[in-house]
Amino acid sequence: MITELSPDALTGLLERARQDYQDLVGRGLSLDLTRGKPAPEQLDLSADLLSLPGGRHTSADGTDVRNYGGLQGLPELREIFAEVLQVPAGQLLAAGNSSLELMHDCLVHALLSVLPGAESRWVDQERIAFLCPIPGYDRHFALCERFGIDMIQVPMTAEGPDMEVVERLVAEDPAIKGIWCVPKYSNPDGVCYSDATVARLASMNTAAADFRIFWDNAYAAHHLTDEPVETAGLLAACAEAGNPDRAFVFGSTSKITAAGAGVAFFGSSPANVQWLLGNNAKRSIGPDKVNQLRHVLFLRDADGVRAHMERQRAVLQPKFETVARILDAELGGTGLATWTSPKGGYFVTLEVPDGCAKEVVRRAAEAGIVLTPAGATHPYGDDPRDAVIRIAPSYPGLAELEQAIEGLAVCVRLAGYEQQAR
Repeated sequence: MITELSPDALTGLLERARQDYQDLVGRGLSLDLTRGKPAPEQLDLSADLLSLPGGRHTSADGTDVRNYGGLQGLPELREIFAEVLQVPAGQLLAAGNSSLELMHDCLVHALLSVLPGAESRWVDQERIAFLCPIPGYDRHFALCERFGIDMIQVPMTAEGPDMEVVERLVAEDPAIKGIWCVPKYSNPDGVCYSDATVARLASMNTAAADFRIFWDNAYAAHHLTDEPVETAGLLAACAEAGNPDRAFVFGSTSKITAAGAGVAFFGSSPANVQWLLGNNAKRSIGPDKVNQLRHVLFLRDADGVRAHMERQRAVLQPKFETVARILDAELGGTGLATWTSPKGGYFVTLEVPDGCAKEVVRRAAEAGIVLTPAGATHPYGDDPRDAVIRIAPSYPGLAELEQAIEGLAVCVRLAGYEQQAR
């Protein structure tokens, strides 16, 4: 990655970078690129939710949504998202506003009750481990850390996790009970799993009979181009491969409608659905069906979801184009960075020279630009190369985003040239 420079050239570039950084600090910025939150303009697209369901309080089958019950969620909402999440409506649950809660609950229930196909509870076993493709989602890693689940890093490729590594590890170690996957526009590098990767995940031999793929399809409908990426359906692939219970599919409307009032989904085999329903019945008498009815009336059908996401794209796409334009103008040809150009999702991954990511994040913070901590893309917050930085362009306005990315580029040049000068 690093371009060889003469001593004189390096001295000149370093002096300029230091001056640019002093100018940046002097601007007194206060900008936040830490998390992939929808911008107010995106939330405004779903403002009509706040006036729904109006005077209506019954679902299509006559259920009074004001009352207890309906643990599986409204059938008409599950019909809408069955296509989006590639799960039959009868095997899909609609729950509260957070898919992260569902992932948490699945881990807790697997630890404390016997999964279909398992011989014992996970908590009764000596060691539990999960495969973690990297770079990955810090909240997945936090769940494992919370419950004492060992994390084994697996490299990502352009087609998903390195399946040679995955297949070898799951075949030889019965303690490996799961793998985290964000199959479409993955967090943070935007990778989309190929059909071959999906097929191999579905059919691979696992030493653990109760192995589960935690398929976090958070960005299933979050396209940024005119050519939406389509990924193969994992649940159907697992059933066809003779492993129907292997897939836990998660999704939500949090980045579709209102993140503070979304609906989360869980899809799996009939046996897994009954397992989760049985456990959830002990912690809830039913989800927020009023909010689910709001979403039914607002989105109407799968075509309504697609139309709404086109409006979301109109807000988001210029921001991703801004990031790409500035990084190319400020860092292109320097040899100091590479970055992703995702076709969907919420993040851009920036790679800087090994040993520089923490310094870039530190320098940016001193200049008033707050980034996701370096290392957050890896288990235990430890990026062994100290090279990966996650950029979340969604929340700031365009003018603020321009300032933040220009400032970030200054910090990359400063840290990179200082490293070369040592």
